[in-house]
Amino acid sequence: MSKSNPSKNWRQKIHEIIYEADTPAGKLFDVLLLVVILISILLVMLESVDSIESQYATLLNSSEWVITILFSLEYILRIISVKNPKTYIFSFYGIIDLLSTIPKYISLFIVGTHSLIALRALRLLRVFRILKLTRFIGESANLGKALKRSRAKIAVFISFVIVLCVILGTVMYLVESEQDSGFTSIPRSVYWAIVTLTTVGYGDIAPITALGQFIAALIMILGYGIIAVPTGIVTSELTKSEEKLIPNNTQACVNCNETYHQDDAEYCHKCGKKIHDE
Repeated sequence: MSKSNPSKNWRQKIHEIIYEADTPAGKLFDVLLLVVILISILLVMLESVDSIESQYATLLNSSEWVITILFSLEYILRIISVKNPKTYIFSFYGIIDLLSTIPKYISLFIVGTHSLIALRALRLLRVFRILKLTRFIGESANLGKALKRSRAKIAVFISFVIVLCVILGTVMYLVESEQDSGFTSIPRSVYWAIVTLTTVGYGDIAPITALGQFIAALIMILGYGIIAVPTGIVTSELTKSEEKLIPNNTQACVNCNETYHQDDAEYCHKCGKKIHDE
């Protein structure tokens, strides 16, 4: 008869709580974590207001240290609760967790880094696990693949737009350079062409001749078509992609920390070992 390992049991329990959101304890942990993150971001925002910072500096700083210590403990627990800590440390969330925790410590030695604590906003991405919206993460992966497949077409299109802006900017310089309209050089005219073609229209430079205004009108109309082209290219690639079912559970392998397992899965689809130790 094999004896249970107390160390294994408590590590597994911690793993289930902090890495998974399917259990009540795991969901409660993630909800509390998100609340603390929001409070931390709010504190950073309040510290940027001079009137509030001067009056409540000590309270804000103390609160931020409490939150930083809590996040430090959470980071340590995440490391010790997996068999292979590197899988978490060098994962996307692992890097985000580290970057969102260390600024407060760095601020003790380097002035001006405290505002980097706002990086904790990235940890709000964990809300996808809580709301079981992992399908959206899968869709973002499909979008990334579509963009990758479209990169050659998009690169050619952007090159064409750049050449077009240079030509249009040069033409506008020839038309407007004698006028007091702001077209003082070809680079500045190219800048105007880019702003106009993208329909941004800052208004800092504007043609005053009839011909210049006519060309500007054509560029504005052309801009609407220009903007639609990259969208059409990516959409075309997305329609070619086959839809894949993304599991909605949040089971995380205790060995490699891989997620997106089927609801009834017992073994990890990445490392082949049991998702949870017996």
